[in-house]
Amino acid sequence: MLRVDAEGSAVVETAGATVGEVLEELATRFPALGAKILSDDGSLHRFVNVYVNDDDVRYLDKLDTALAAGDVVSILPAVAGG
Repeated sequence: MLRVDAEGSAVVETAGATVGEVLEELATRFPALGAKILSDDGSLHRFVNVYVNDDDVRYLDKLDTALAAGDVVSILPAVAGG
């Protein structure tokens, strides 16, 4: 669902020491994507799930979660239905 805002890319390589830095870089490179993942105050939108190597950042240090070379950050919009 977010690929369309990342020029159709399923994977984007970026750099950053924290999840927040990576998301800020993505928001700069792809403004439409940034609007869907980050609020105006820089916090994560409520219905966006972010994982680092399969670990939910909500249970780590949120946007301050440190990253190492080779870490994979996954961004998944929450999908609801009835």
